[in-house]
Amino acid sequence: MLIETAIVQFIETLRQSGRASPATISAYGHDLFAWSRFSQQRGQTKIAQIDRRSLRAYLMAERSRGVAIRSLRRHFAALRALYRHLQHDAPELRNPVQGLAMPRAEQRLPDWLTVDQARVLMQPIPPPGAAEDQKDFIRLRDQLILELLYSSALRVSELAGLNLGDLDYHGGTVRVLGKGHKERIVPVGQPAWAALRAYLALRPAMSAGEETALFINQRGRRLSVRSIQIRVKKLGETRLGQALHPHTLRHSAASHLLQSSGDLRAVQEFLGHAGIGTTAIYTHMDYQQLAQVYDQAHPRSRRDAQDTKHFEEKA
Repeated sequence: MLIETAIVQFIETLRQSGRASPATISAYGHDLFAWSRFSQQRGQTKIAQIDRRSLRAYLMAERSRGVAIRSLRRHFAALRALYRHLQHDAPELRNPVQGLAMPRAEQRLPDWLTVDQARVLMQPIPPPGAAEDQKDFIRLRDQLILELLYSSALRVSELAGLNLGDLDYHGGTVRVLGKGHKERIVPVGQPAWAALRAYLALRPAMSAGEETALFINQRGRRLSVRSIQIRVKKLGETRLGQALHPHTLRHSAASHLLQSSGDLRAVQEFLGHAGIGTTAIYTHMDYQQLAQVYDQAHPRSRRDAQDTKHFEEKA
C-alpha cells in the first residue's frame, strides 16, 4: 500500500469514528503528510518500505530543523496511531513504531527573580497617611502575602489555606497543608514576622464573625487563590514593572536558598517535594557555585590542578 493512500484512509476512519476532535485530525494529517513527503524524498513510497531506522531518521531530521520536542511527540503519536490502524486490518504488518523511543519532553525551567529583584519587590511601600483605614489593611495584607510566599516558599494554595492557628510565634514557623494533604513545618523570616504583626493589628476590625483564615478580603472572608494571584500580579507590575505569579516567588526562594546553602536535600524538605528529582531542577540556577564546589572537593579537580602545575614547571 502506498504511504499516502494509507494516510488518507486513516484520516477518513478517524473522521467517521468521531473519537478524535477536528483539531487532532487536522494535526495528524499535517504531520503524517509531512512524513510522507520526507519518505518520498528518500525513495520510500510504500508502507512496506518503512522500518524503524526510517522513522528515526525522520524524527531526527525534524529536530535538526528546529521542530520543538512537544511537536515531535505529536508526530510520534500520529505515526503510532497510523500503524495501530493499519495493524487492525493487517496484523502481520511490521510495526516500526514499536520499540522506538518517544522523544523526551522538554523540561521547562521555572521563572525566578534575582536576589536584587526580590529585594526591590519586598521593599514595603510607606503608607500615604497616618490613618489606619481599609487601604492600610490591604497594603499590610499584600505585603505579608509577598513576604510569606518568598520567605517560606509557599504554594499559592498553601498560602490561601493558612489559618491563624497554623502560626507558631515561639518557634518562628508556620504549619502548611501541602499537596496530598501532607503537613510540613516551614520557617518564617524576621521581615515576614514583622509584616505579620502589622497585619494582625488591623485584622480583627476587618474579620467577619469567627473567620479563622489568616488572609481575609474586605468582606472579612477567606481570600481566594484567584484573588491572591491578582494581587501578586498587580504588585509585580507596580514594583518591578512586570507581571508576577505567586509560584515565581516560590521558585525564587528555592533558588536563593540553594545558592546560599548548596544543600539540595534541605531545599527538598523546605519545598515539600516528595522526591529530590523535582527539586533538582533548581540546580541549573547556580553553575558558579557548582564549579567552586567541584574545584574544592572533587578529587579529579585536585589531581588536574597538580598535573597542570607539574606541566607548567617542566615547560
